[in-house]
Amino acid sequence: MGHPRNWTKMQQHFQDIQGFLEWAISIGKSVNGFPLWVIEISDKPGEEETEPAFKFIGNVHGDEPVGRELLIFLANWLCDNHLKDPLATLIVENVHLHLLPSMNPDGFSLKKRGNANNIDLNRDFPDQFIFFNDDEDSRQPETRAIMNWLRDIRFTASATLHGGALVANYPWDGSDDKRTKYYGCPDDDAFRFMSSIYSHSHYNMSSSKEFLGGITNGAAWYPLYGGMQDWNYIHAGCFELTLEICDNKWPSAAELPILWRYNKMSMLNLVASLVKTGVHGRIYSSGDGRPLPGSITVSGINYTVRAGKTFGDYHRILAPRDKYEVVATMPGYKSKNTTIWLDEGPVTLDFVLDPEVSVKGSVLQNIYKCDCNNESKQEFVQFLWGAHLEVFFVVIVILGFLLLLFHRGAKVKISTSRQSAGAKRTVEV
Repeated sequence: MGHPRNWTKMQQHFQDIQGFLEWAISIGKSVNGFPLWVIEISDKPGEEETEPAFKFIGNVHGDEPVGRELLIFLANWLCDNHLKDPLATLIVENVHLHLLPSMNPDGFSLKKRGNANNIDLNRDFPDQFIFFNDDEDSRQPETRAIMNWLRDIRFTASATLHGGALVANYPWDGSDDKRTKYYGCPDDDAFRFMSSIYSHSHYNMSSSKEFLGGITNGAAWYPLYGGMQDWNYIHAGCFELTLEICDNKWPSAAELPILWRYNKMSMLNLVASLVKTGVHGRIYSSGDGRPLPGSITVSGINYTVRAGKTFGDYHRILAPRDKYEVVATMPGYKSKNTTIWLDEGPVTLDFVLDPEVSVKGSVLQNIYKCDCNNESKQEFVQFLWGAHLEVFFVVIVILGFLLLLFHRGAKVKISTSRQSAGAKRTVEV
């Protein structure tokens, strides 16, 4: 989690709640000038740590306000229970949780889907299949605020909260030929796993008759382009889900506590899954032990997760109950790989990378560096190849004879005293 150094800081609120801080900050403004407030809940909010970061975003569409209300419920519940409930404690102490209750405050106030410019914010992001406008300055201010936010913070995972259906949606949202079909991303298994966590923790999402298991691939449901979900995965290294959390887009206020109860464990379990599973670790240099902002890849999955610049930490979401070959790379260093079995729990995997060194490299030059001047070097060579050449060869012959005797003696010793067990293998990654 990185400190938001270049955010537009409208205001900061600090509140000491039972031993930890809740921090609220604006990441930008809407078209009409409303601040886009983000609440961070952590035992060390605003500080850079090696913990994974998760974000919830609500009210992307102005006429879908349930998400903004549930995020307020979530913030209050975590603040009230982080010393009482083990799951709340786990999240507060091991995850940097960010909540943006309303990405579209203008649309909410106008009770319409788009923002004040009548733009659908979930169609306003750069897209891999539609190359319409890559000029970031021409995008909506709410869109730009999200994009800048993700440049400052390495979010491991994310979810946006929508209304109008009941299903957990995962990438890709579009397809290469614009047809409605299943079109999975490289981490399809991991996204299905994340979606299932939400669906099966929900009151009735997994029993859906429309969507098997309460989850769906976006392009298989209906293709859309310019969505925030796919942009997160491609450009920000963030695994984002689109969660449709209620059939009624604008329910009565009396229904909100019920909807919170239906979605509570889904929201909590999804956040907690960041530290309950997956592969986590740091990348170091073997030369001086400093952290390296290297890259993590998994064989067979065409996707790269980048380690943090400060601590060299990484967090790789993977579906459990499978074997993976994890590879760490860094420019100027030799890559390393190891195979792990990812069971139900998390795996901690640190890498120590060795610098790449050539014959002309500085490391070898330092090894052979001495204080002798050129004249003394020449005298030494003349000593070897001058009058003492005969003595030099005699010494070589004697050493060769002694080595032969030692080798024969070692063979006899080994043949009479075989070890009964093999040596223990020690693997350094």
